[in-house]
Order: sequence, then C-alpha cells, then structure tokens
Amino acid sequence: MKFKLRAVLFVFGVLSFYACCAQKASATPVFARQTGFSCTACHFEQYPMLNAFGRNFKAEGYTATGNGKQSRIDDENLSLPSTLNAAFVSKLRYQKTNGNSPDVLTNDGNFSIPDEAFLAIGGRLTKNIGFELGLSVVPGDVKDGKVLADFKLPITTKVNDFVLSAIPFTTSSQGPAYGFELLNTGAVEFARALENGEETSAQQYMGTAIESTGVAFVVYNKYGFINYTPYVMTQGDFATKKPAHYIRGAVTPSIGDWDLGAGFQIWTGTSKIKNDGGLMIENRADAWALDFQAQGKVGDLPLGVYASYGNAAKSVDGNPVNVFNENTCKDLNAFVFSGMLGVIPNKLSLGAAYRIANTGASASDSDNAFTLGLAYMVAKNIQFQLNHSFYSGNTHTSEEGNNLTTLVLYSAF
Repeated sequence: MKFKLRAVLFVFGVLSFYACCAQKASATPVFARQTGFSCTACHFEQYPMLNAFGRNFKAEGYTATGNGKQSRIDDENLSLPSTLNAAFVSKLRYQKTNGNSPDVLTNDGNFSIPDEAFLAIGGRLTKNIGFELGLSVVPGDVKDGKVLADFKLPITTKVNDFVLSAIPFTTSSQGPAYGFELLNTGAVEFARALENGEETSAQQYMGTAIESTGVAFVVYNKYGFINYTPYVMTQGDFATKKPAHYIRGAVTPSIGDWDLGAGFQIWTGTSKIKNDGGLMIENRADAWALDFQAQGKVGDLPLGVYASYGNAAKSVDGNPVNVFNENTCKDLNAFVFSGMLGVIPNKLSLGAAYRIANTGASASDSDNAFTLGLAYMVAKNIQFQLNHSFYSGNTHTSEEGNNLTTLVLYSAF
C-alpha cells in the first residue's frame, strides 16, 4: 500500500510540476474558434462551468459569431462560417480505491487512457440554427459501435426578450437533460465542478445520465428558462408511440455581483419503443430534483456554491422497473452541497463536497461521502484535477473500500 501511495503521489507531483512550468496558452476549442473569444468569456473560473454570457450563447443555439474574426459565407438564405469548427477533447483518468477484493478493478489502481476521447464539431449552421456533435474514439466505444456520443441541432427564434427553441438531440451518456441545460449542478452529467460526479451531484447519484433521444422545447430569457422534453431511453433505429417526459425549470437572477440559479427537474412516464428487431421495450422514469447555485467573489477570489437534492421513487411490483431506482424497499434520495474557491483566480481552485444519501435497497442503506478536490488550469483549455472521496454509511464494504482517489488530465484543442 505504501508503494502504491508513493506511486500516486509521484504521478501527482510530475503533473503538478508540468502545470507550474507550462506557458500560458490560448484556448482553441470549437466555440472559441467561432467567436474569437477566450474560454473565460463563457466559463466561470474553469471549464465547463458556464457564466451568464455562456448561458446566453448556448441558449441562442451556438449561433453567435462574437467579435466577427471568423469570416462567413452569407447569402439571402445562408449564413455559414467559412470554416468548420472542430476540437479534440480527451480525458485521461486514474482511480484508486482501498478495498481488499481482487475483483474490484480500482483496488489495484485503474488507468483509463483515455477515459473519454472524442472529436467535437459544432457552431453556426445559419442565423438561427446551430449544432453540436461529439464522435467518440475511445477503443471500447468504437468496438461496440457507439461512435456517435452526442448530437443536438438547436433551432431558435427570438420574440422580444425571449428565445424559443426546438432542439432534437441524441446522447449515449448525458440523459434527457442534454437537450438543454444551463446550470452547473450536475443537472446534466458534463456540467459539474468536480470529477467524482456521484459524490458531488444528486442528479448524477440517481443515475440520470442515460442513453436518450428526444426533442427539447425551450423558452428562455436571461432570468430563467423552462424546458419540456419528450424522449426515449435509447439511440439508433427505433419506433415509438409513447415517450417518457422530462420537465425542467430554472430561474437565473443576479443580485449585485452574484450570479444565481435555482430550479427543478422531473423525470416521469413510461416510454415504449420497438427496436430494429421488432422487440417492444418499456422504460419507466420516476424521479425529481431541486438544485441551486451561486457564483461570485469573496474579496478578489471567485467562489462557486452548489446544492442539489434528488429523489427516485422505489420500483413497484407489477409495473416496469424505475430506471433510476430498481429497489422495491424504499425511495432513493441524496442531498449534496459543494463549493469551489479560486485561490489563484482562473488558475487554481480548491473544492469540497458533502453527500448524504440513501440507496433505497434496505432499511439500513445510508451512503454518505465527503470529497476534497483540486483543479489546476494548466492552460485555459487544459485542466488537471485531483479528487479524494471518503465514504461512510452501510453500503461500502471492505471488499470495495471506503476511499476513492481520482486523478484527471483534461484537454480540449
């Protein structure tokens, strides 16, 4: 164990040394290329956390061209960037638990190189239509035919101060919230402050990041949005006459220099689909969540505070299983409170999160976690993270351990 701990510390030390010595670099992902803006224009303190400007850019369907540096091909019915904007996104991850079972991969230290790797393409199609596309090149995804990770096509129109959108989408792992989401609470899987998602987001603890295909119908203005999404829990070829339903509402006011957000999410209904083999599949969703965020400064230091509560109803015999809680004993629920403080603004952030949860598996099913995190921006498009979670309660055995260490090197270029 001492040798393994030293190995982890050595890896951390090498990466930290590299981070400290790295030269300042400009961000070059998809939307930075289109707008000519640095990543800090749209993101709060670190990628992928959105600020108010970033929320507006996303809500308008990725169509804004920013400071006009990128030329366009314009005609009466055409307004297309002259360059197809693309970026390569990768996440290299190491995880280590302290359990004693040889059957748990992370007990021996698990390297995922890459954990995620995809080609991102996106931007403006015309004045009111944009798109976002992710193509996974992780070897396992390619082998299993899961190359299409995510795709959405926001179609928007402005009415006074409101943006009305219809957003057809499909995703392999983001859930129905992928269609449209603006908060940083883990309401959609990708938008969270720390890597250990289930430990720092109630929505992710419930397992809402699932395969989904649907259409998000959205009304947005700078003070909030409402999203109704009929969807099915699959990708690819299918037929359906009965979708499940996702409903999301949020308010996004500002008080002084603080950017606030609060909202609710509801997953409900039973979808029925026939796959390309003609097999009828029923999937039931029964869960809800509340979330809150506050992003501002304490003195000169940026601070983000995030809270979320989620509940997934127990499955009932004779009905389709609730995909967010297969247990028939009790409801699953979780409350998470977290914060990130930029001790070196736009460079080094320190974070912590506390989760109180119950799995619903039995009368004694507490599953609590305390997480510490560090995020270092090597450059505006390269991030290093260190997370460590301590577990308590009835659900973590000596076989799987009660500690999890995660190292991540994330880049987008």
